[in-house]
Amino acid sequence: MRSPAAWLRGVRHPEAFHGHGVARGFFEGWYVKLVSADRAQRWAVIPGIFQGLERGKTADDEAFVQVLDGLTGRSWYHRFDAAEFEASDREFEVRVGPNRFSASGADLDLPQLQGRVEFTSALEPWPVTVREPGIMGWYGLVPFMECFHGIVSFGHGLSGTLDVEGSDVSFDGGRGYIEKDWGRAFPSGYVWLASNHVDATTGDATDASLIASVAIIPWLGGSFRGSIIGFRHGGRLHKWTTYNRSRETGLEITDTHVRWSVGGPDGTLELDAERVRGGLLHAPLRTAMHQRVEETLDARVRLRHRDLDGRVLLEGIAECAGLEVFGDIERLLAL
Repeated sequence: MRSPAAWLRGVRHPEAFHGHGVARGFFEGWYVKLVSADRAQRWAVIPGIFQGLERGKTADDEAFVQVLDGLTGRSWYHRFDAAEFEASDREFEVRVGPNRFSASGADLDLPQLQGRVEFTSALEPWPVTVREPGIMGWYGLVPFMECFHGIVSFGHGLSGTLDVEGSDVSFDGGRGYIEKDWGRAFPSGYVWLASNHVDATTGDATDASLIASVAIIPWLGGSFRGSIIGFRHGGRLHKWTTYNRSRETGLEITDTHVRWSVGGPDGTLELDAERVRGGLLHAPLRTAMHQRVEETLDARVRLRHRDLDGRVLLEGIAECAGLEVFGDIERLLAL
């Protein structure tokens, strides 16, 4: 069981490890995205840990590093013994076997990717304050939440060369992104998308980064539809969330698109994401890491952000976007 001090430290440091003192039924994973300067190389590398439910039974426990090739949709799941996992509960520092990840970069020793990528600029996390400890707002203070989420970096520069399946590939001038999840299991239905490669037709997208998710949230014996959108541009983070009383004005999920519009204190945001086929990743059930989730790094999202007076602040297309649509979407839309 986690001590009160460990719980408080976890609230203050979403980027760090939350599993110390948790005996059973827990997972944590970091989503590390690497995109080359020409966008021709798009990779997601996901280190993490899973602990099964049964006390005293460790057969289901495992560490892992997942790899997604965003260009081709191929994916790989590399399993490690749980003892090969180490992570700090005070900062972003993770080791799975010979693979290491920290605020300074990533050292990779995988069949698909080998070498080191440096992070050439400081990580840009979702701000943590007393009132809103990260992306989940005050929900991040609720210990019985099924799944927690964190933004470790909206965007940072990359440098270095990786051996990509036998060929040297430069990531100099590339762009990275890091987020994470931890808890007991993924939601039973959700949509997630993220991109920090925005080509603007109106406004300045130099530092633009978008993260958006909507999910079925179990709550006090029932459930509700919870949503979080953060759109960082112009040096400011704009938010549309359940906890800041933003409202959905439309949500449509079809076989080809996710269309979503919201309004709130930061104006209105319209998203139109094109669904394309991706690779299959493992995601946590309560019993094992065997839930298969299709994810792409090749989605395109048309977006338009207007202020409260209707003026367009930023409009354009988000490229190299990660997109997942999973689970009981019918129930998600009905909530």
